[in-house]
Amino acid sequence: MFMILTASADTYITNKIIGGKLRATDANVGRAGTLDLFKLYSESEISGTEDPIEISRLLVKFDLSPLQALTSTTLDLNNTSFRATLQLFDLLGGQTNPENFNVIAFPLSQSFDEGRGRDVGQFGDLDRANFITASYSGGSNNLWFVSGAAGQGLLGSNDIDIISSGNLADGDGVKNLWSSQYFDTGRENLSLNVSDVVSGTLAGQIPDHGFRISFSGSEETDDKSRFVKRFASRHSSNRALHPALLVSWDDTLFDNSRDFFFDSTGSVFLNSYLRNRLTNLVSGTSLSPITGQNSLIMKLQTGSFIKYVTASQFTRGLNNITGVYSATFAIASSDETPYSGTQTLEQLISASGSVTFDQYWESLDGTVGYHTGSLTIKRLERTSFESIPKELDFICTNSRPTFRRDESHRFRIFVRDLDASRFAVKIPLRLQSIIADQAYYRIVDRQTGNVVVPFLTENNGTRMSSDSDGMFFDITMSGLPVGRQYGIQMRVDDFGVTGIYDLHNVSFRVE
Repeated sequence: MFMILTASADTYITNKIIGGKLRATDANVGRAGTLDLFKLYSESEISGTEDPIEISRLLVKFDLSPLQALTSTTLDLNNTSFRATLQLFDLLGGQTNPENFNVIAFPLSQSFDEGRGRDVGQFGDLDRANFITASYSGGSNNLWFVSGAAGQGLLGSNDIDIISSGNLADGDGVKNLWSSQYFDTGRENLSLNVSDVVSGTLAGQIPDHGFRISFSGSEETDDKSRFVKRFASRHSSNRALHPALLVSWDDTLFDNSRDFFFDSTGSVFLNSYLRNRLTNLVSGTSLSPITGQNSLIMKLQTGSFIKYVTASQFTRGLNNITGVYSATFAIASSDETPYSGTQTLEQLISASGSVTFDQYWESLDGTVGYHTGSLTIKRLERTSFESIPKELDFICTNSRPTFRRDESHRFRIFVRDLDASRFAVKIPLRLQSIIADQAYYRIVDRQTGNVVVPFLTENNGTRMSSDSDGMFFDITMSGLPVGRQYGIQMRVDDFGVTGIYDLHNVSFRVE
Protein backbone atom coordinates (compact mmCIF):
# COMPACT_ATOMS: atom_id res chain seq x y z
CA MET A 1 0.00 0.00 0.00
CA PHE A 2 1.19 3.48 -0.87
CA MET A 3 -0.40 6.68 0.46
CA ILE A 4 0.47 10.34 -0.01
CA LEU A 5 -0.53 12.67 2.83
CA THR A 6 -0.21 16.37 2.09
CA ALA A 7 0.48 18.94 4.79
CA SER A 8 -2.46 20.11 6.89
CA ALA A 9 -0.47 23.08 8.27
CA ASP A 10 2.91 24.67 7.57
CA THR A 11 4.78 27.91 8.18
CA TYR A 12 8.20 29.19 9.13
CA ILE A 13 9.28 31.26 12.11
CA THR A 14 12.13 33.80 12.15
CA ASN A 15 13.99 36.37 14.21
CA LYS A 16 15.02 38.38 11.15
CA ILE A 17 16.17 41.95 11.74
CA ILE A 18 13.92 44.59 10.14
CA GLY A 19 15.33 48.01 9.31
CA GLY A 20 18.15 47.69 11.85
CA LYS A 21 15.68 48.43 14.64
CA LEU A 22 13.85 45.26 15.69
CA ARG A 23 13.55 41.53 15.15
CA ALA A 24 10.44 40.02 13.54
CA THR A 25 9.95 37.52 16.36
CA ASP A 26 6.18 38.11 16.44
CA ALA A 27 5.70 37.86 12.65
CA ASN A 28 3.70 35.10 10.99
CA VAL A 29 3.88 33.83 7.38
CA GLY A 30 1.41 30.95 7.58
CA ARG A 31 -0.24 31.75 4.25
CA ALA A 32 2.96 32.30 2.28
CA GLY A 33 3.53 30.22 -0.83
CA THR A 34 7.05 29.24 0.22
CA LEU A 35 8.90 27.81 3.20
CA ASP A 36 12.14 29.78 3.42
CA LEU A 37 15.05 28.33 5.34
CA PHE A 38 17.89 30.77 5.90
CA LYS A 39 20.69 31.81 8.22
CA LEU A 40 22.34 35.24 8.04
CA TYR A 41 25.56 36.08 9.86
CA SER A 42 26.44 39.72 10.44
CA GLU A 43 24.36 40.78 7.44
CA SER A 44 22.40 43.40 9.41
CA GLU A 45 22.98 45.74 12.32
CA ILE A 46 20.96 46.04 15.50
CA SER A 47 21.73 47.91 18.67
CA GLY A 48 23.47 45.90 21.38
CA THR A 49 24.53 42.93 19.23
CA GLU A 50 27.85 42.40 17.49
CA ASP A 51 27.75 40.14 14.42
CA PRO A 52 24.04 39.31 14.83
CA ILE A 53 22.62 36.01 13.57
CA GLU A 54 19.23 35.78 11.88
CA ILE A 55 17.61 32.39 11.29
CA SER A 56 14.39 30.77 10.21
CA ARG A 57 12.91 27.36 11.07
CA LEU A 58 10.15 25.47 9.29
CA LEU A 59 7.09 23.91 10.91
CA VAL A 60 5.09 21.22 9.07
CA LYS A 61 2.10 19.16 10.22
CA PHE A 62 0.27 16.23 8.54
CA ASP A 63 -3.17 14.81 9.23
CA LEU A 64 -2.48 11.17 10.14
CA SER A 65 -6.14 10.17 10.56
CA PRO A 66 -6.29 8.24 7.24
CA LEU A 67 -3.43 6.08 8.52
CA GLN A 68 -4.89 5.81 12.02
CA ALA A 69 -8.08 4.37 10.53
CA LEU A 70 -6.06 1.53 8.99
CA THR A 71 -4.13 0.49 12.10
CA SER A 72 -6.95 -1.88 13.05
CA THR A 73 -6.98 -3.55 9.62
CA THR A 74 -4.25 -3.62 6.96
CA LEU A 75 -1.58 -1.44 8.63
CA ASP A 76 0.73 -3.36 10.95
CA LEU A 77 2.99 -0.80 12.65
CA ASN A 78 5.35 -3.54 13.83
CA ASN A 79 5.99 -4.82 10.31
CA THR A 80 9.49 -4.01 9.08
CA SER A 81 8.05 -3.02 5.68
CA PHE A 82 6.54 0.21 7.11
CA ARG A 83 8.13 3.33 5.57
CA ALA A 84 7.34 7.02 6.02
CA THR A 85 9.23 9.74 4.12
CA LEU A 86 8.90 13.47 4.74
CA GLN A 87 9.27 15.31 1.44
CA LEU A 88 9.61 19.02 0.67
CA PHE A 89 10.09 20.22 -2.89
CA ASP A 90 12.75 22.72 -3.91
CA LEU A 91 11.32 25.88 -5.43
CA LEU A 92 13.60 27.64 -7.88
CA GLY A 93 12.77 31.32 -8.01
CA GLY A 94 15.88 32.78 -9.57
CA GLN A 95 17.40 33.44 -6.15
CA THR A 96 20.81 32.34 -5.00
CA ASN A 97 20.90 29.32 -2.74
CA PRO A 98 23.39 27.94 -0.21
CA GLU A 99 25.52 24.85 -0.87
CA ASN A 100 27.08 22.12 1.28
CA PHE A 101 24.80 22.18 4.30
CA ASN A 102 22.71 19.83 6.46
CA VAL A 103 19.03 20.01 7.31
CA ILE A 104 17.58 18.28 10.37
CA ALA A 105 13.97 17.48 11.34
CA PHE A 106 12.68 16.88 14.87
CA PRO A 107 9.19 15.83 15.96
CA LEU A 108 7.46 18.71 17.72
CA SER A 109 6.50 18.30 21.37
CA GLN A 110 3.78 20.96 21.28
CA SER A 111 1.32 22.09 18.65
CA PHE A 112 1.52 25.21 16.50
CA ASP A 113 -1.01 27.44 14.76
CA GLU A 114 -0.36 27.98 11.07
CA GLY A 115 -1.62 31.57 11.13
CA ARG A 116 -2.76 33.86 8.32
CA GLY A 117 0.31 36.01 7.66
CA ARG A 118 1.58 36.60 4.12
CA ASP A 119 4.23 39.32 4.34
CA VAL A 120 7.62 37.72 3.60
CA GLY A 121 9.33 41.04 2.81
CA GLN A 122 8.95 43.19 5.90
CA PHE A 123 7.37 40.46 8.07
CA GLY A 124 4.65 42.88 9.10
CA ASP A 125 1.81 40.36 9.68
CA LEU A 126 1.38 39.48 13.35
CA ASP A 127 -0.11 36.12 14.26
CA ARG A 128 0.71 32.71 15.71
CA ALA A 129 2.89 30.76 15.19
CA ASN A 130 5.97 32.95 15.41
CA PHE A 131 9.44 32.85 16.92
CA ILE A 132 8.07 33.39 20.44
CA THR A 133 4.54 31.96 20.38
CA ALA A 134 3.52 28.48 19.27
CA SER A 135 -0.26 28.77 19.43
CA TYR A 136 -3.26 30.48 21.00
CA SER A 137 -5.91 28.71 23.05
CA GLY A 138 -8.16 29.36 26.04
CA GLY A 139 -7.75 33.10 25.72
CA SER A 140 -3.96 33.11 26.06
CA ASN A 141 -0.77 32.55 24.10
CA ASN A 142 1.13 29.27 24.38
CA LEU A 143 4.80 30.20 24.20
CA TRP A 144 7.69 28.09 23.00
CA PHE A 145 9.69 26.93 26.02
CA VAL A 146 12.78 28.31 24.26
CA SER A 147 12.27 30.96 21.59
CA GLY A 148 12.42 29.61 18.05
CA ALA A 149 11.02 26.23 19.18
CA ALA A 150 14.52 25.44 20.39
CA GLY A 151 13.85 23.61 23.65
CA GLN A 152 14.79 19.97 23.03
CA GLY A 153 14.96 16.86 25.15
CA LEU A 154 13.76 13.34 25.86
CA LEU A 155 10.35 12.01 24.82
CA GLY A 156 7.87 12.52 27.66
CA SER A 157 9.46 15.71 29.00
CA ASN A 158 6.89 18.43 29.66
CA ASP A 159 9.16 21.45 29.12
CA ILE A 160 10.47 20.95 25.57
CA ASP A 161 9.50 22.11 22.09
CA ILE A 162 11.12 19.34 20.05
CA ILE A 163 11.91 15.70 20.85
CA SER A 164 15.48 14.61 20.24
CA SER A 165 15.28 11.01 21.47
CA GLY A 166 13.04 8.51 23.23
CA ASN A 167 12.18 4.89 23.96
CA LEU A 168 9.47 3.52 21.64
CA ALA A 169 9.26 0.14 23.39
CA ASP A 170 10.53 -1.64 20.26
CA GLY A 171 13.48 -3.33 21.91
CA ASP A 172 16.00 -0.74 20.71
CA GLY A 173 16.03 1.29 23.94
CA VAL A 174 16.43 5.06 23.71
CA LYS A 175 17.03 6.08 20.11
CA ASN A 176 17.44 9.34 18.20
CA LEU A 177 14.16 10.58 16.76
CA TRP A 178 15.61 13.20 14.44
CA SER A 179 16.49 12.74 10.77
CA SER A 180 18.98 14.72 8.69
CA GLN A 181 19.98 15.20 5.06
CA TYR A 182 23.07 16.64 3.43
CA PHE A 183 22.56 19.08 0.54
CA ASP A 184 25.38 19.27 -1.98
CA THR A 185 24.20 21.78 -4.57
CA GLY A 186 21.42 23.19 -2.39
CA ARG A 187 18.81 22.56 -5.07
CA GLU A 188 17.85 19.07 -3.94
CA ASN A 189 14.43 18.19 -2.59
CA LEU A 190 14.19 17.30 1.09
CA SER A 191 13.56 13.58 1.60
CA LEU A 192 13.83 12.27 5.16
CA ASN A 193 13.06 8.86 6.63
CA VAL A 194 10.66 9.55 9.51
CA SER A 195 9.29 6.01 9.87
CA ASP A 196 10.01 5.76 13.62
CA VAL A 197 8.34 9.08 14.34
CA VAL A 198 5.21 8.34 12.30
CA SER A 199 4.77 4.80 13.63
CA GLY A 200 5.38 6.05 17.16
CA THR A 201 2.80 8.79 16.66
CA LEU A 202 0.21 6.35 15.32
CA ALA A 203 0.90 4.10 18.31
CA GLY A 204 0.22 7.01 20.69
CA GLN A 205 3.81 7.19 21.94
CA ILE A 206 4.80 10.49 20.30
CA PRO A 207 2.63 13.65 20.34
CA ASP A 208 0.96 14.31 16.99
CA HIS A 209 2.19 17.86 16.38
CA GLY A 210 4.33 17.60 13.25
CA PHE A 211 7.96 18.51 12.63
CA ARG A 212 10.43 21.36 13.10
CA ILE A 213 12.97 21.59 10.26
CA SER A 214 16.13 23.69 10.43
CA PHE A 215 19.81 23.86 9.59
CA SER A 216 21.72 21.28 11.59
CA GLY A 217 23.74 22.01 14.72
CA SER A 218 26.56 24.51 14.35
CA GLU A 219 25.32 25.61 10.92
CA GLU A 220 22.86 27.85 12.79
CA THR A 221 25.58 29.41 14.92
CA ASP A 222 28.77 29.55 12.83
CA ASP A 223 30.08 32.64 11.00
CA LYS A 224 28.63 31.76 7.59
CA SER A 225 25.46 32.99 5.90
CA ARG A 226 23.13 30.53 4.14
CA PHE A 227 20.47 32.29 2.11
CA VAL A 228 18.04 31.01 0.99
CA LYS A 229 16.88 27.39 0.71
CA ARG A 230 13.31 27.70 -0.52
CA PHE A 231 10.67 24.97 -0.52
CA ALA A 232 7.08 25.11 -1.73
CA SER A 233 4.47 25.40 1.01
CA ARG A 234 0.99 23.91 1.03
CA HIS A 235 -0.27 27.28 -0.23
CA SER A 236 1.77 27.06 -3.43
CA SER A 237 -0.34 27.25 -6.58
CA ASN A 238 1.34 24.05 -7.82
CA ARG A 239 -0.32 21.28 -5.83
CA ALA A 240 2.22 18.73 -7.01
CA LEU A 241 4.86 20.59 -4.95
CA HIS A 242 3.00 20.68 -1.63
CA PRO A 243 4.81 19.15 1.37
CA ALA A 244 4.06 15.45 1.46
CA LEU A 245 4.37 12.45 3.73
CA LEU A 246 4.92 9.34 1.61
CA VAL A 247 3.82 6.23 3.48
CA SER A 248 4.06 2.64 2.29
CA TRP A 249 3.91 -0.88 3.67
CA ASP A 250 3.43 -4.44 2.48
CA ASP A 251 -0.29 -5.28 2.54
CA THR A 252 -0.01 -7.92 -0.18
CA LEU A 253 -2.60 -10.65 -0.15
CA PHE A 254 -1.42 -13.45 -2.41
CA ASP A 255 -3.94 -16.20 -3.08
CA ASN A 256 -2.37 -19.16 -4.91
CA SER A 257 -5.70 -20.60 -6.06
CA ARG A 258 -4.68 -19.96 -9.66
CA ASP A 259 -1.01 -20.90 -9.43
CA PHE A 260 -0.60 -23.63 -6.82
CA PHE A 261 2.26 -26.10 -7.39
CA PHE A 262 3.22 -29.42 -5.87
CA ASP A 263 6.38 -29.37 -3.71
CA SER A 264 5.84 -25.67 -2.92
CA THR A 265 4.02 -24.07 0.00
CA GLY A 266 1.09 -21.86 -1.01
CA SER A 267 -1.98 -20.21 0.46
CA VAL A 268 -5.65 -20.25 -0.53
CA PHE A 269 -8.28 -17.84 0.75
CA LEU A 270 -11.98 -17.79 1.53
CA ASN A 271 -13.84 -14.46 1.58
CA SER A 272 -17.19 -14.20 3.38
CA TYR A 273 -19.60 -11.43 2.32
CA LEU A 274 -22.93 -10.18 3.60
CA ARG A 275 -24.64 -7.53 1.45
CA ASN A 276 -21.37 -6.79 -0.36
CA ARG A 277 -19.41 -6.32 2.88
CA LEU A 278 -16.79 -8.65 4.30
CA THR A 279 -18.41 -10.38 7.28
CA ASN A 280 -17.15 -13.14 9.55
CA LEU A 281 -18.57 -16.63 9.17
CA VAL A 282 -20.82 -17.74 12.04
CA SER A 283 -21.43 -21.08 13.69
CA GLY A 284 -24.07 -22.77 15.85
CA THR A 285 -27.57 -21.64 16.75
CA SER A 286 -26.07 -18.67 18.59
CA LEU A 287 -24.45 -17.49 15.32
CA SER A 288 -21.11 -16.94 17.02
CA PRO A 289 -18.51 -15.32 14.72
CA ILE A 290 -15.68 -17.59 13.61
CA THR A 291 -12.46 -15.76 14.43
CA GLY A 292 -8.83 -16.32 15.27
CA GLN A 293 -6.31 -19.02 14.56
CA ASN A 294 -7.14 -22.65 13.71
CA SER A 295 -10.86 -21.90 13.48
CA LEU A 296 -11.77 -23.79 10.26
CA ILE A 297 -10.91 -26.89 8.29
CA MET A 298 -10.19 -26.92 4.55
CA LYS A 299 -10.49 -30.37 2.97
CA LEU A 300 -9.03 -31.36 -0.41
CA GLN A 301 -10.24 -34.55 -2.07
CA THR A 302 -9.70 -36.41 -5.31
CA GLY A 303 -10.88 -40.01 -5.47
CA SER A 304 -9.94 -41.67 -2.19
CA PHE A 305 -7.16 -39.16 -1.49
CA ILE A 306 -8.13 -36.69 1.26
CA LYS A 307 -6.02 -33.97 2.87
CA TYR A 308 -7.19 -31.88 5.83
CA VAL A 309 -5.66 -28.45 6.40
CA THR A 310 -6.34 -26.28 9.45
CA ALA A 311 -7.41 -22.79 8.35
CA SER A 312 -7.41 -19.48 10.26
CA GLN A 313 -8.78 -15.99 10.06
CA PHE A 314 -6.33 -13.93 8.01
CA THR A 315 -4.25 -11.48 10.06
CA ARG A 316 -2.16 -8.37 9.53
CA GLY A 317 0.21 -8.31 12.47
CA LEU A 318 -2.11 -8.49 15.49
CA ASN A 319 -5.18 -7.50 13.46
CA ASN A 320 -7.74 -10.11 12.41
CA ILE A 321 -9.17 -9.20 9.01
CA THR A 322 -12.96 -9.44 9.04
CA GLY A 323 -14.43 -12.05 6.69
CA VAL A 324 -11.09 -13.31 5.30
CA TYR A 325 -9.76 -16.80 6.02
CA SER A 326 -6.68 -18.62 4.72
CA ALA A 327 -5.07 -22.03 4.67
CA THR A 328 -1.37 -22.57 3.99
CA PHE A 329 0.02 -25.97 3.06
CA ALA A 330 2.09 -28.03 0.61
CA ILE A 331 1.59 -31.40 -1.09
CA ALA A 332 4.58 -33.44 -2.22
CA SER A 333 4.58 -34.74 -5.78
CA SER A 334 6.09 -37.94 -4.36
CA ASP A 335 3.03 -38.61 -2.16
CA GLU A 336 2.25 -42.33 -2.51
CA THR A 337 -1.20 -42.18 -0.93
CA PRO A 338 -3.70 -44.16 -3.09
CA TYR A 339 -6.31 -42.13 -4.90
CA SER A 340 -7.94 -44.85 -7.01
CA GLY A 341 -7.42 -48.53 -6.33
CA THR A 342 -3.69 -49.14 -6.24
CA GLN A 343 -2.82 -46.00 -8.24
CA THR A 344 -1.11 -43.39 -6.10
CA LEU A 345 -1.20 -39.62 -6.19
CA GLU A 346 2.42 -39.64 -7.34
CA GLN A 347 1.48 -41.73 -10.39
CA LEU A 348 -1.47 -39.43 -11.20
CA ILE A 349 0.77 -36.34 -11.06
CA SER A 350 3.40 -38.01 -13.22
CA ALA A 351 0.81 -38.98 -15.83
CA SER A 352 -1.22 -35.77 -16.03
CA GLY A 353 1.05 -32.99 -14.75
CA SER A 354 -1.76 -31.51 -12.64
CA VAL A 355 -4.55 -32.63 -10.32
CA THR A 356 -7.88 -30.96 -9.67
CA PHE A 357 -9.11 -31.43 -6.11
CA ASP A 358 -12.59 -30.84 -4.74
CA GLN A 359 -12.24 -28.17 -2.08
CA TYR A 360 -14.43 -27.92 1.06
CA TRP A 361 -14.33 -25.24 3.76
CA GLU A 362 -15.91 -26.71 6.90
CA SER A 363 -16.34 -26.23 10.62
CA LEU A 364 -13.76 -27.84 12.86
CA ASP A 365 -16.03 -30.81 13.58
CA GLY A 366 -16.94 -31.19 9.91
CA THR A 367 -20.68 -30.81 10.51
CA VAL A 368 -21.14 -27.43 8.78
CA GLY A 369 -19.98 -26.63 5.26
CA TYR A 370 -19.30 -23.02 4.29
CA HIS A 371 -18.03 -23.25 0.74
CA THR A 372 -17.39 -25.84 -1.96
CA GLY A 373 -15.07 -25.30 -4.89
CA SER A 374 -12.08 -26.78 -6.64
CA LEU A 375 -8.33 -26.29 -6.62
CA THR A 376 -5.96 -27.33 -9.40
CA ILE A 377 -2.38 -28.03 -8.33
CA LYS A 378 0.28 -28.27 -11.04
CA ARG A 379 3.66 -29.89 -11.34
CA LEU A 380 6.61 -27.49 -11.09
CA GLU A 381 7.99 -26.29 -14.42
CA ARG A 382 11.40 -27.80 -15.03
CA THR A 383 13.33 -27.67 -18.29
CA SER A 384 16.89 -28.15 -19.48
CA PHE A 385 16.47 -25.29 -21.91
CA GLU A 386 16.81 -21.58 -21.18
CA SER A 387 13.50 -20.09 -20.11
CA ILE A 388 12.19 -17.25 -22.24
CA PRO A 389 10.10 -14.47 -20.62
CA LYS A 390 6.47 -14.27 -21.66
CA GLU A 391 5.19 -11.51 -23.92
CA LEU A 392 2.70 -10.07 -21.48
CA ASP A 393 -0.20 -7.72 -22.02
CA PHE A 394 -1.90 -5.91 -19.13
CA ILE A 395 -5.49 -4.68 -19.25
CA CYS A 396 -7.37 -2.93 -16.46
CA THR A 397 -10.95 -4.17 -16.36
CA ASN A 398 -12.56 -1.56 -14.09
CA SER A 399 -10.89 1.84 -14.47
CA ARG A 400 -12.86 5.08 -14.77
CA PRO A 401 -12.02 8.48 -16.31
CA THR A 402 -12.48 10.38 -13.04
CA PHE A 403 -12.28 9.70 -9.32
CA ARG A 404 -13.21 11.79 -6.29
CA ARG A 405 -10.41 12.91 -4.02
CA ASP A 406 -11.95 11.05 -1.07
CA GLU A 407 -12.08 7.72 -2.93
CA SER A 408 -10.04 4.54 -2.76
CA HIS A 409 -10.30 2.28 -5.78
CA ARG A 410 -9.33 -1.34 -6.34
CA PHE A 411 -7.92 -1.72 -9.85
CA ARG A 412 -8.49 -5.16 -11.36
CA ILE A 413 -5.81 -6.26 -13.84
CA PHE A 414 -6.14 -8.94 -16.50
CA VAL A 415 -2.81 -10.36 -17.67
CA ARG A 416 -2.38 -12.49 -20.78
CA ASP A 417 0.53 -14.08 -22.63
CA LEU A 418 0.35 -12.80 -26.22
CA ASP A 419 2.42 -15.73 -27.49
CA ALA A 420 0.02 -18.27 -25.99
CA SER A 421 -3.07 -16.39 -27.21
CA ARG A 422 -1.99 -16.66 -30.87
CA PHE A 423 -2.99 -20.31 -31.04
CA ALA A 424 -6.36 -20.85 -32.72
CA VAL A 425 -9.17 -22.74 -30.98
CA LYS A 426 -12.37 -24.18 -32.44
CA ILE A 427 -14.67 -23.48 -29.49
CA PRO A 428 -15.36 -20.30 -27.49
CA LEU A 429 -12.82 -19.97 -24.69
CA ARG A 430 -13.01 -17.84 -21.54
CA LEU A 431 -9.45 -16.76 -20.86
CA GLN A 432 -8.12 -16.65 -17.33
CA SER A 433 -5.64 -14.03 -16.19
CA ILE A 434 -2.03 -15.02 -15.67
CA ILE A 435 -0.82 -14.57 -12.09
CA ALA A 436 2.54 -12.80 -11.89
CA ASP A 437 4.21 -13.41 -8.55
CA GLN A 438 6.52 -10.37 -8.69
CA ALA A 439 4.42 -7.60 -10.19
CA TYR A 440 4.44 -3.94 -9.10
CA TYR A 441 2.56 -0.80 -10.18
CA ARG A 442 3.48 2.87 -10.38
CA ILE A 443 1.50 6.02 -11.18
CA VAL A 444 2.75 8.55 -13.71
CA ASP A 445 1.56 12.00 -14.73
CA ARG A 446 0.44 11.56 -18.34
CA GLN A 447 1.13 15.23 -19.17
CA THR A 448 4.65 15.55 -17.77
CA GLY A 449 5.80 11.93 -17.61
CA ASN A 450 6.83 12.45 -13.96
CA VAL A 451 6.54 9.47 -11.64
CA VAL A 452 4.05 10.29 -8.87
CA VAL A 453 4.07 6.89 -7.14
CA PRO A 454 7.24 4.83 -7.79
CA PHE A 455 7.79 1.09 -7.95
CA LEU A 456 8.47 0.10 -4.34
CA THR A 457 10.16 -3.29 -4.50
CA GLU A 458 12.24 -3.18 -1.30
CA ASN A 459 9.25 -3.20 1.05
CA ASN A 460 6.60 -4.44 -1.44
CA GLY A 461 4.80 -1.11 -0.98
CA THR A 462 3.36 -1.26 -4.53
CA ARG A 463 3.33 -5.02 -5.09
CA MET A 464 0.15 -6.33 -6.69
CA SER A 465 -2.04 -8.85 -4.87
CA SER A 466 -3.98 -11.79 -6.29
CA ASP A 467 -7.12 -13.75 -5.56
CA SER A 468 -9.22 -16.32 -7.40
CA ASP A 469 -10.38 -13.64 -9.86
CA GLY A 470 -6.90 -12.45 -10.85
CA MET A 471 -4.60 -9.59 -9.85
CA PHE A 472 -5.41 -6.28 -8.18
CA PHE A 473 -4.09 -3.32 -6.20
CA ASP A 474 -5.65 -0.42 -4.29
CA ILE A 475 -5.01 3.30 -4.81
CA THR A 476 -6.00 6.03 -2.35
CA MET A 477 -6.76 9.16 -4.37
CA SER A 478 -6.53 11.76 -1.59
CA GLY A 479 -2.82 12.47 -2.03
CA LEU A 480 -2.84 12.81 -5.82
CA PRO A 481 -2.94 16.44 -7.01
CA VAL A 482 -6.34 17.24 -8.50
CA GLY A 483 -6.80 18.18 -12.13
CA ARG A 484 -3.93 16.10 -13.48
CA GLN A 485 -4.16 13.18 -15.91
CA TYR A 486 -2.69 9.96 -14.52
CA GLY A 487 -1.61 6.65 -16.01
CA ILE A 488 -0.46 3.35 -14.52
CA GLN A 489 2.54 1.24 -15.44
CA MET A 490 3.46 -2.31 -14.42
CA ARG A 491 6.83 -3.84 -13.58
CA VAL A 492 7.11 -7.64 -13.78
CA ASP A 493 10.07 -9.88 -13.04
CA ASP A 494 9.69 -12.97 -15.26
CA PHE A 495 12.41 -15.62 -15.61
CA GLY A 496 15.01 -13.16 -14.33
CA VAL A 497 14.05 -10.42 -16.81
CA THR A 498 12.38 -7.18 -15.70
CA GLY A 499 9.75 -5.72 -18.04
CA ILE A 500 7.90 -2.37 -17.82
CA TYR A 501 4.40 -2.30 -19.30
CA ASP A 502 1.94 0.56 -19.75
CA LEU A 503 -1.76 0.15 -19.04
CA HIS A 504 -2.85 1.85 -22.26
CA ASN A 505 -6.53 1.74 -21.36
CA VAL A 506 -6.03 3.65 -18.08
CA SER A 507 -6.08 7.45 -17.98
CA PHE A 508 -7.84 9.14 -15.09
CA ARG A 509 -8.20 12.45 -13.25
CA VAL A 510 -8.78 13.20 -9.60
CA GLU A 511 -11.41 15.84 -8.88
